[in-house]
Amino acid sequence: MCLFQYDDDPEPEEPVPAGLLHVPVRPGTAEVVVRMFRTPLGARTAVGFTGPDLLAATLGAEQPWIRLSASALRALAEPLGVGLLTVDPVLTAPAVTGSGPAGAPGSPRPGTRPAPAARRTSPASAA
Repeated sequence: MCLFQYDDDPEPEEPVPAGLLHVPVRPGTAEVVVRMFRTPLGARTAVGFTGPDLLAATLGAEQPWIRLSASALRALAEPLGVGLLTVDPVLTAPAVTGSGPAGAPGSPRPGTRPAPAARRTSPASAA
């Protein structure tokens, strides 16, 4: 990868694709709020997708979004202390299930008691 621009180079190198990004948002009362995410190492990052199909494949078809340029998204994220911009991420978390080992998604939180199970009566005590 060359870091220099030559006269015959049609475009300078850019850290993200040119054009508008599809940015996931949370609907607010009178406005929308740009969603921030975390990288696998825990750093906060702004996220944008180059197409609505990529956004829907990662976050679901019901995820609301707006179109912003990369520079506008960076400007919105900067006051929040978010310096990273991730373009076209893929979901890497395991699917959430209703049951699993302690601490797994869908299992009770530590320190909480599960709902009481129905009492079973043995055939000998039912008579």
